[in-house]
Amino acid sequence: MDNQKPSPKYLLPLALFIFLAVGIWIGVTLAPGNKGNSLSTGEERYGKVKDIIDILNTKYVDSVNADKLFEETISDMLHKLDPHSNYITPQEMRAQTEQIQGEFGGIGVRFTLLRDTICVTNVVPNSPSLAAGVKAGDKIIVINGKNVASKHITNEGVMKSLKGPQNTEVKLVLYRNKQKITKRLVRGTIPIGSVLASYMMNGSTGFIKIDQFSVTTAEEFRVASQKLKRAGMKNLILDLRNNGGGVLQSAVEIVDEFLKNGAVIVKTKGVHLKEQVYKATSKGELEQTKVVVLINSNSASASEIVAGALQDNDRATIMGRRSFGKGLVQEDILLKDGSDIRLTIARYYTPTGRCIQKPYTDDYEAYMSDQISRLEHGEQYKADTSLFVDSLRFKTPKGKVVYGGGGIFPDVFIPLDTLGSSWYFTDLRYGSAFQNFAFDFVANKRNSWSNVAAFVKQFQVDENLVTKFVKYAEKNNLVKIDPKGLAISKSLIKQTLKAEIARQIWTEDGFYAVINSVDKEVLQALKYFK
Repeated sequence: MDNQKPSPKYLLPLALFIFLAVGIWIGVTLAPGNKGNSLSTGEERYGKVKDIIDILNTKYVDSVNADKLFEETISDMLHKLDPHSNYITPQEMRAQTEQIQGEFGGIGVRFTLLRDTICVTNVVPNSPSLAAGVKAGDKIIVINGKNVASKHITNEGVMKSLKGPQNTEVKLVLYRNKQKITKRLVRGTIPIGSVLASYMMNGSTGFIKIDQFSVTTAEEFRVASQKLKRAGMKNLILDLRNNGGGVLQSAVEIVDEFLKNGAVIVKTKGVHLKEQVYKATSKGELEQTKVVVLINSNSASASEIVAGALQDNDRATIMGRRSFGKGLVQEDILLKDGSDIRLTIARYYTPTGRCIQKPYTDDYEAYMSDQISRLEHGEQYKADTSLFVDSLRFKTPKGKVVYGGGGIFPDVFIPLDTLGSSWYFTDLRYGSAFQNFAFDFVANKRNSWSNVAAFVKQFQVDENLVTKFVKYAEKNNLVKIDPKGLAISKSLIKQTLKAEIARQIWTEDGFYAVINSVDKEVLQALKYFK
């Protein structure tokens, strides 16, 4: 939602003027009781903005996309207030609503695009696809009478064709075992899981990975944690790395599972919003479970609420690297055309009183590039103690010193692991080479292992398979073999290849069961419990 680019520098004087005019217009439009009645001053100012856009359309030296300019101007204006207030277009809002609600209308398949063909990698449990007999490994060649095989299709195009309102029909032609099969499906509600993985790492330690905080996350977490408790979980590694946040209430409910009745979870307050204190209830089912929370510089917002609440209540050990530092709360204000203003209405404070919002000015680009600055300054490899400012120093009930002012500082710093990294590995990893090769590899092997634990123990990526993979990537993904990069990254390539093969069969549980066995941060958390 923060990817709008600032207006071109040559339009800066104009943009500043529009900021003022649009700001006044928005204030009038959103004012309580305003139902579109005649307000001459507001109309005049809005009319002035319209006049300027009309002049640009008819007079400016180059062609102008008036709608895009207007929307970017609103975004830039809001970013002058703070980095997280934002304007969201109707199209973006529809997509974000699905993520927030944790569901959409569709048929329930995961797919990859391989050789311009839609290849089904997994079928969602209890979905229309499962009921209709769609299987992993099937290739979708026709959707609603339209041939989609070898047509330079895109992920967006496939999603647009398969998604739709619930109870609407979609007709597929599948290619399976050299035969065409026709299936008629009725779209249903498809969950967007935010708890990516949950499994037992050993007899007493469970692992839960949360990708984001949606409306459904707290319930997903409860289901996952109860499953692990039944399996004997006494310790939990809660992985919030690269989790950018989301719904505050879900974060509160998850923290509630760990804290005793009455413990403070978080406080919010703003000039126009009186202080609200969120406290734990008596519902917690994990109050006796030992916890390690993993964070990094991409853990933000709701992730920081969870980490901060557990840290301040002396309830968990936080490991990793300093989190992003987003201590602001937004409210969505829906406009008539389906667009949205996501406006900052409050700051939040951890139980000890910390505000963990990192400093910001009106330089939006500088704020958003802070991650790069941390890397350049070496903070990803060594904790920056210069950030420990006495005025931002707080103590937990047990006397542990914690700091505010720029994210959650971990109790145990773990440097970024870059061993084995190379540009060659990056090209392989962030393309689709691993995923495509894994899909082809498991075509006749999906029932070769009884479960993921057996796969992790029995399957090894040997030199012959690595050679096949890099040749495959060169031919199918145009990633030219780099002997030097291959030598540097061979171990990473083997690990990632094994993890992606596991993901094809057991989705994210499979992927993380493999990758966590060599993840230094996860291994350090395991060592902590011992």
